[in-house]
Amino acid sequence: MFKTVKITRSLSGKVISIFLVAITAVVFSSSAMSVQSLRGDSALDTDSNKIVKHKVDTVEGGIKRNYKLQPPMIPHTTDKYQISLKNNGCLKCHSEKAFKKEKAPKVGDSHYVTRDGKTLDTISSRRYFCTQCHATQTKDAPLVENVYEGI
Repeated sequence: MFKTVKITRSLSGKVISIFLVAITAVVFSSSAMSVQSLRGDSALDTDSNKIVKHKVDTVEGGIKRNYKLQPPMIPHTTDKYQISLKNNGCLKCHSEKAFKKEKAPKVGDSHYVTRDGKTLDTISSRRYFCTQCHATQTKDAPLVENVYEGI
């Protein structure tokens, strides 16, 4: 019985030592990499660099979807839009009342359905904050190589 305890203690000590060496190696190797934060080279206690404005990819008729049920991408600028509990700037053009006059796509019927399957007269609260799923597209080069092919 005593021999098993000594072996277990000896083995656990080696495992802990190996773990500590591995953690130390990871810390030192990651600090040697040249990864840069989104703040650029600004220190955390200073103001960040001015945000670079990206040219919006304005596409008449919308942006082609890459897969079935993909939320449509926003083919225009949304910088000045406000979405709060009291106001949703997107609905000025995309609501059921305004979409024909504005020549904009209407909010999808699925946005009027609650999680319980009940259809509402107004947009469901779970679909009200548009930019959680829909994103404005910009004319930027990809950050990494992408070989994905859509449908």
